[in-house]
Amino acid sequence: MRVLVYNGASVDILFHDTFIRMCYNDSQLTSSYAPIYGFNHVGCKFKGAIQLPVTIGEEPMEATQMLNFPVVKATSTYNAILGRIGIRAFKVVPSTYHMVLKFPTRNGIGEAKGDLKMARNCYVAALRPDGTGGGRSSP
Repeated sequence: MRVLVYNGASVDILFHDTFIRMCYNDSQLTSSYAPIYGFNHVGCKFKGAIQLPVTIGEEPMEATQMLNFPVVKATSTYNAILGRIGIRAFKVVPSTYHMVLKFPTRNGIGEAKGDLKMARNCYVAALRPDGTGGGRSSP
């Protein structure tokens, strides 16, 4: 799963196409009427919200939290965005330079490493004007 860890996002986001691929349907969403505003101050309404368990790391150094995700119908190269709410819930210390997240677990400090090649591919795809990632307001 491609997750953008972004401390500039005030909420965690799940994109609708990912939500559907996870075998959920819109009837499982709780209703919500608040828009999400991106860096360009354009509002983006979401379809609803869902609470899901999220696990980072690998046994025995893993942590799981229940997170509320607004589900947004928008194009993205990512499946989800872990914003400040999720970062805080996991007590994550992110290092963008090292592409690693460090977080406490029952068994010590866990870490989740990013993939530089995948990150570059997502970035390049997000810049394309053909709808594969460009033109979306960032939450």
